[in-house]
Amino acid sequence: MNIAVEDKSSVDKVLTITASQEELAPRFDKAFREYRKKINMPGFRPGQVPVGLVKKRFGKEIESEEINKYIQEVFRDEVVPKYNPVGEPRFEDLKWDNGELEVKIEIGVKPEFELKDVASFKVDKMVHDVTDQEVEDEIKHSLERGGTWKETEDKIDENSRVTVDAVPLGDDGKPRTEDQDTDKELDLSDDETADFLKALKGSKAGDEVKVTLGEKDDAETFLLTVKNVRKLETPELNEEFVKEATRGEVTTVEDYRSRIKSQIQNYYDQVSGDMLKQEIMDQLIEAHPDIQVPNALLSRFQDAYVDRLKQQQQGQPLPEDFNEAEYRESVKDDAGREARWAFIVDELGKKYDDIEIKEEDVDARLSSEAARYGLPMEMVKNFYAQSADQLENLRQNIRTDKLFDRILEQVSLNELSKEAYQEKKKEQRNEKSDS
Repeated sequence: MNIAVEDKSSVDKVLTITASQEELAPRFDKAFREYRKKINMPGFRPGQVPVGLVKKRFGKEIESEEINKYIQEVFRDEVVPKYNPVGEPRFEDLKWDNGELEVKIEIGVKPEFELKDVASFKVDKMVHDVTDQEVEDEIKHSLERGGTWKETEDKIDENSRVTVDAVPLGDDGKPRTEDQDTDKELDLSDDETADFLKALKGSKAGDEVKVTLGEKDDAETFLLTVKNVRKLETPELNEEFVKEATRGEVTTVEDYRSRIKSQIQNYYDQVSGDMLKQEIMDQLIEAHPDIQVPNALLSRFQDAYVDRLKQQQQGQPLPEDFNEAEYRESVKDDAGREARWAFIVDELGKKYDDIEIKEEDVDARLSSEAARYGLPMEMVKNFYAQSADQLENLRQNIRTDKLFDRILEQVSLNELSKEAYQEKKKEQRNEKSDS
């Protein structure tokens, strides 16, 4: 057996594995003998079929099966220990002619690079303390969610919902009743109904109003008959509402305000932490532009994008005109960034090799997930106990979070208010789109 190596790039290799008939013959002979024990043929006792007849009748199939086993063993015992391939190996060609085996396998290997020192990084962090106005706005939304829409004789405004009959008018100004749209529901607080609001504002149930939608050659005028107007009646903010809204967990209005403020603050803290991690990740990726990604690993990340797209279809097939090759090309850059990040995380893990995942770390994460989804702790534990892959993913996520904690001890943080942070990110996006 021989393995020849061709470097297609610094991270992509084509291995040519060759073996002769003499090397493979013992495997074949053993397989023939094993196979004869399993078959029954007329005229022969079980297990006594001549080996020659086995070769004649089943030789090609048995040899093919043994060759595949042999290639898998060589890959496992010779290739993996020496090259530590990443991604899925691609079998390009297999020949078995005149007693000579030749198989070509393309593999990817980890790139060699020097991890940049994060101490020189300056990372933006959004810092936001929840205001009383934000609390009152959220309480207003809660009251609106608990409200009911009731018909009114009041004039239409931006907070109204209306039911109208819409009849298009012809070029002669006469109604085209055959094209009438009856009982059309309009929420005038929606930006998409701005043209309707402009025309209907100040009107009442029973009024007729003209509205023109579209512009120039695409413009069309409708006659709207207002059938009813509804306004939202919200409940009073009192102890009864608070108890119902929190299922009895809070009983006073002031405690309800404190609860809302804490929830909003937790939301902003979580968002800020997630964006901070993204900032660090982006800077680390951009600091290592020369990391080459093996084709095999890039393909695996592109596969993941396709799989996520299929999952979004919720069991429905992708559209008939979906071009997978074009889609894979469109996500190539993002897939490459994710692959480079995977290599960077691997190197960070080596640098901070003293990081431990303790049982209490796992329990804390499970408790957090239980609270997040409103599930009993035992149910979440049982879910992970039944899935080794999911448990390993959980541990990897904890390890990555600990890596971020180590990095945060070294980088310089540039704390910005919510407004300043959003403005800076907007400017950066505009600069990127212009370049």
